[in-house]
Amino acid sequence: MKRLALVLAGAFAAAPVAGQELKIGFLAPMTGIFAQIGKDMENGFQMYLDEQKGNFAGAKVTFIVEDEEGKPPVSVRKAEKLARQDNVHLLVGGLLASTGYAIAPVSTRLRVVYIPSVPAADDLTQRDLDKYPYLVRTGWTSSQPHHPLGRWACDNKYRRVVAIAADYAFGHEVVGGFQKVFEDCGGQIIQKIWPPLGTKDFGPYIPTIKQDADAIFSLMVGPMALQFPKQLQEAGVKKPIIGGGTSYDEFVLPSMGDEVLGHVSALQYSAAIDTPKNREFVRKYREKYGKVPSYYSESNYTTAQLIHEVMKRTQGKFPGPDKFVDAMVGLKLDAVRGPVRFDDMRNPVQNIYIKKVEKKKMHGYDKEELWNTVLQTYPDVSQFWTYGRDAFLKQPVYSRDFPPCKYCN
Repeated sequence: MKRLALVLAGAFAAAPVAGQELKIGFLAPMTGIFAQIGKDMENGFQMYLDEQKGNFAGAKVTFIVEDEEGKPPVSVRKAEKLARQDNVHLLVGGLLASTGYAIAPVSTRLRVVYIPSVPAADDLTQRDLDKYPYLVRTGWTSSQPHHPLGRWACDNKYRRVVAIAADYAFGHEVVGGFQKVFEDCGGQIIQKIWPPLGTKDFGPYIPTIKQDADAIFSLMVGPMALQFPKQLQEAGVKKPIIGGGTSYDEFVLPSMGDEVLGHVSALQYSAAIDTPKNREFVRKYREKYGKVPSYYSESNYTTAQLIHEVMKRTQGKFPGPDKFVDAMVGLKLDAVRGPVRFDDMRNPVQNIYIKKVEKKKMHGYDKEELWNTVLQTYPDVSQFWTYGRDAFLKQPVYSRDFPPCKYCN
C-alpha cells in the first residue's frame, strides 16, 4: 500500500528562498497488526505539517507515506524506493527495532538521512553508529527509560522480580536495561519468560511465573499489550506489575480496563504530563483525531518540529546529508515531551517519566479516563544512564542472554 500526500506550501512572506522543496519519505505500518500504531505515527507528523501549512522556513514539504507493514524486508524495499525513485532528502520512521536495523544500512549505502523516530534498537546509536553516518535518532533507545525504572523499583523496595517480555530485539533490550540497573542496586531478576512476538494466548506462560516474586516486569507490544494484563487478571495474579513503556502507551490504554489500574511503566512521554505545552498538544490532537495522542504520535510530531528547526537554520534549503545531521545534533528543543538535546552519538538526552495507570479527569475533560499519571521525573537521562559512555560500551549489547540470569534457578 502506498499513499502520497503532497502538502502544499502556504504563504510565508519572510521566507528568504523561494521554490525550495523538502521531500520526506515516511515509513510506517499502515496495514497488519500494527496498523493503528502506524496511523498514530503518521497523524503526529501530519499534525505538525498542517500547523505549518506544509512550509518549513520557505521550503515546500512533500510528505510521502509508505506502508512498511512492520516487516524489515518490506521496509528495506520501501526505503530504497523512496530514496531511488522519489529522491527524498530524508527517511523518517519505521516501527520495530529490527526495522530500524534494516533501514539504517540503506541510509548509508544511498547517502540519505535516516531519522528513526520510533525504532529504539540500542546499537543504532551505540556500537554500530560508525556504520550509519547519516542517522540521527529523535526517539529513544530501548533500554533508556528502563534504566531509571530499575532504580525506581529498588527505591520502592522491590527485591525479586520475574521478567516476561516479547521475544525479539526490543524486548531483550528493554529487559536488559531494567535488569542491569535493578541488579546493580541490589535487586534480583529470578526468572525470564519469552513469549513470541504476536502471542495472543498467555495461558502456557502465566502459570510458570514464580510465586516468590515481589513483582512482575512485563514488556508487550501491539495487541500483546492488551491481552496480557487481561489474562493475568483472569488467572488471579495479584502481584504488582511494572511495565516497559509500550505496554501501557496511550495507543492501547483507551482499550484497557480496571485490570491495569496501578500498573507502573516508564517512557519519555505521557499524555498526562501536566505542562501547558502538553495540555495544548493533547487538546489539539484530540480535536483533530478524536483520541488522546500516544507516544508514537508525540515522537513524530517532535521529529517534524526538529526537522523544521534545522531548516530554519539553513534558510529553507536542504544542506546535504552530512550538514543536516550535524545541524540536528546541535539542536536543543523545548518539546512537548520536555527538554530534548542530543549526545555525541546522535541520541536524545531527555526526561524519563515513571508513570502509574490511574482513572481520573485530566486536561479539562469531564469524563474519568485511564491516564498514565506521572509519579516521578528523572531529568536529562542519557542512553548510558549513570555508567558513562566508555564503561557502558565495553559491555555487550543487551540481549536474551545479557545480562545473564544469575539468580534464575
